Amino acid sequence: MLNLVWLKSLITVIEQHSFQAAAIELGLAQPTVTQHIQKLEDMLSVSLIQRGRSGCQPTEHALRLLPYAESMLRLHDRALQAMLTKPSVKVGASSNIGIYLLQPYLQDYLSSQSLEQEKLDLLIDANPSIAEKLENAEIDMALMEWWSPKAGFESHIWKTEPLVLIAPPTHPLAKLPVITKSMLAGLNLIGGESGSGTGRLLKNYLHEFQQMPSITMQLGSTEAVKQAVRAGLGISLVFASAVVDEVRHGSLTAIPLEDNTLQKSIQLVWRQLPTVQYKRPGFVEHLLQNAMVQNTLS
Repeated sequence: MLNLVWLKSLITVIEQHSFQAAAIELGLAQPTVTQHIQKLEDMLSVSLIQRGRSGCQPTEHALRLLPYAESMLRLHDRALQAMLTKPSVKVGASSNIGIYLLQPYLQDYLSSQSLEQEKLDLLIDANPSIAEKLENAEIDMALMEWWSPKAGFESHIWKTEPLVLIAPPTHPLAKLPVITKSMLAGLNLIGGESGSGTGRLLKNYLHEFQQMPSITMQLGSTEAVKQAVRAGLGISLVFASAVVDEVRHGSLTAIPLEDNTLQKSIQLVWRQLPTVQYKRPGFVEHLLQNAMVQNTLS
């Protein structure tokens, strides 16, 4: 098994570009740090550090190992924290959810809790990254636009969010009451965050059409997409809740899709522990109760 002490030495050598500097940083003798790296190299049967005039540089194998080593050390720290103190609940959210949907529910939950209740830490990142962190136990629960069910996790549809086509007010499409499926299939769209499941959703929504919308550019975030659309660079599909302010102020037009059936199901996912005493995190319960209330009202 990979030794965490050896991995810490490897990370520090890479950061410091020097065995001597790494030894000082770690409070160890240089031969000890050298031995740690050699043991790792022997175990993995690869070279990890190359010495040169410019200092120590990681090999390709070391760069492949690095993110896993860092993740293992973070998990180690979380495990110690859980034993020594009351741990906080790590909540992950994909970018659109964390920015446009989750904040009011987070505020409502925190304002209703006493100081003795669980502490929440929120991490907002791209959907694939949030899924990876959930699987690696770096976060305890997550809200995602797309999730592939896996053993050991529970999931529930928290809410559904309609998608709308956004365009500048001067765009020819801006005057239309709705966008039909046939129109959508032939459009050129600006893409946002990758890995969010929008492509899969569109394929299902437009399954009867041979043509699909083409992506003119991939900007990585809804905020970047909104700026590009405002600048007249194109049109795009986004969460309706992501453009409430822009529509109110008249800087963007949001055109609904016909029949309003192009919607994303926001997945609430959490790790299920195999114990009788297992209790869901309080924030999970809060969001599930909120989902039940919304379903009752609708």
